[in-house]
Amino acid sequence: MAKTKAIDFEATLAELEQLVQRMESGELNLEDSLKAFEQGMELSKNCQQALSEAEQKVQILLANENQDATNPL
Repeated sequence: MAKTKAIDFEATLAELEQLVQRMESGELNLEDSLKAFEQGMELSKNCQQALSEAEQKVQILLANENQDATNPL
């Protein structure tokens, strides 16, 4: 099973925000705008994946907590 590289969500989100600001500034030419858009899509995908993984962990923890509550020692 391949292990995925954990991303720093906050750093990736900050990078995405900076990229959006550069794109909104109007200072990029078309080619650079397209490259920035592609990079932004990848950053967005990484953020979504990190959020999804965190949500799965929370669901597992809640399920374990509920199981422990219904099966006292």
